[in-house]
Amino acid sequence: MDKRREFESIVKEYSEQLYWMIRRIVLTHDDANDVLQNTFLKAWNAFDSFQGGSKVSTWLSRIAINESLDFLRRNKFVASASSEDLSVANALLADDYFDGSETEAMLQEAIAQLPDVQRTVFNLRYYEEMKYSEMSKVLNTSEGALKASYHIAVKKITDFFKARD
Repeated sequence: MDKRREFESIVKEYSEQLYWMIRRIVLTHDDANDVLQNTFLKAWNAFDSFQGGSKVSTWLSRIAINESLDFLRRNKFVASASSEDLSVANALLADDYFDGSETEAMLQEAIAQLPDVQRTVFNLRYYEEMKYSEMSKVLNTSEGALKASYHIAVKKITDFFKARD
């Protein structure tokens, strides 16, 4: 199989999975599409140097997460729960591409308030059901640090919901 066809096959196989991984980090459909496109562009440019030392899914996940976090840093997206600002929950509920409930929108608001690393770890564990061993490879950090980040994220999310009861 030639390089182009092989890469097209990879794009077809992983697009939806990566889209949702990215979407949970950047939140909006349009931003997720932009980041996904950048992810595949970076992957294409690095395709010849991919050694197969890790799984394709791990390699692509690492690129997607780095692109998502770079996007957030570039745009300095800071979610605010302030009633004066348009909250993440309200923005999601107004998004034509969001098909979740009000509770899911509130969960996304709580997640958006987490620091980047905790948000990423929470999303990978909760939504992607990624094992800590795999996450360790993707994020290049220890399993213990990831478990701690996840535990802290869950506590912050729980506190967010308790404060709204």
